Amino acid sequence: QVALIGPPNSGKSSLHVKLTGSTSEVGPYPYSTHLPVPGMIPHEDIYIQLVDLPPISDEFMETWIVNALQPADAAMLVIDLSDPDCLEQVPTVLERLAEKKIFLTTDWPGLEPGGKEQDDRLGDVFSLRLPTVLVANKSDLDPDPDEVTVLEELLGLRYPALTVSAEAGIGLDDIGAFLFKALDIVRVYTKTPGKPAETDKPFTVRRGGTVLDVARLVHKDIAEGLRFARMWGADVYDGQQVGPDHLVADGDLVELHV
Repeated sequence: QVALIGPPNSGKSSLHVKLTGSTSEVGPYPYSTHLPVPGMIPHEDIYIQLVDLPPISDEFMETWIVNALQPADAAMLVIDLSDPDCLEQVPTVLERLAEKKIFLTTDWPGLEPGGKEQDDRLGDVFSLRLPTVLVANKSDLDPDPDEVTVLEELLGLRYPALTVSAEAGIGLDDIGAFLFKALDIVRVYTKTPGKPAETDKPFTVRRGGTVLDVARLVHKDIAEGLRFARMWGADVYDGQQVGPDHLVADGDLVELHV
């Protein structure tokens, strides 16, 4: 689950509609989004949930946003690249969230470390740390490719960044691919003994997941009775027998035996 966060009129809702086909309300006025709006981004043969949240400003932030962010795995911080006020808006969003012990970090599991975090509060066990990508929207209105780099330097940020335009459809295909890689998602396909493989609907775990983790997604009874699995994939020979603790890789085919 990825949360859409941003200041008013950054184009969050327009981006959500284009990416997910949702019915998120879009308007040329601030605070058109009042409640969480879920949607699904397709990427190859999986979907990533994207939740559009109300905007955050110095004047207002919904109190329940803190709870809405708890199940999120990451955040997309959306800004209007053509709006000079974003130099003030971005620090405001970060500060308002930090007041609630929510920190937008540069550290994604599937990317190189974004550098040492400077805020000691990040070690607080009661805080929430969300890997974040800066999404510079409305790039059609300010097409300078270096603008995002300059903005991050001015703000002292080191987030990975994507330049898009929800209106013109520019860069939207890059978002699903980025999230898939940065979240370190692993797709595992299954087959029932004696039957063809089910290659249209993979189960997804994070890198470091095991055969047992996949079994839990299939059914809790299968996980409880799992004895071994046969696997096909890049790191095993065809039909290799492995134990429940065997690590799975993207594209693996697993046949569970109970």
